[in-house]
Amino acid sequence: MGEALALFGVSVASALVPLINIEVYLVGLAAVRDSTGIWLLATIAGIGQMAGKVVWYYLGANALKWPWIAKRIDTPKGRATLEKWQARTNDRPVLGATLLFASAVSGFPPFAIVAVLAGQLRMSLVTFVVVGTVGRTLRFAAFLGGAGFLSELYGAALG
Repeated sequence: MGEALALFGVSVASALVPLINIEVYLVGLAAVRDSTGIWLLATIAGIGQMAGKVVWYYLGANALKWPWIAKRIDTPKGRATLEKWQARTNDRPVLGATLLFASAVSGFPPFAIVAVLAGQLRMSLVTFVVVGTVGRTLRFAAFLGGAGFLSELYGAALG
């Protein structure tokens, strides 16, 4: 239980503070435990990450109200560009969800930036949370599984 709470806490913190690297934490975790429970740990990490990324989503959604950003958008060209991209996102939700999923799994483009853009472009919060959680969980399962495999392989080679 303590391990799960610590993982959740580190996951939320890493979502909010980019200098905290959840992948390094997961690799370390996988190296000191057996490979059982990878999916549970990956899910906990995914949910924790998305709890933090929702903050970035809402920052993006509200950033357009900030005076220095509103000033840049409050030109005919800026407003037209924003409305064009909001329409593209709303008219093609599968495309937006696919980009979100790709970023959540691969980290490219950086998921923190995608979270802000999802908020600015008014992507559905439900879509953001569900697709992001699935993508992050798959990413973290790959890190846990890969690190666990290498740890067992290295241990077998030495043992």
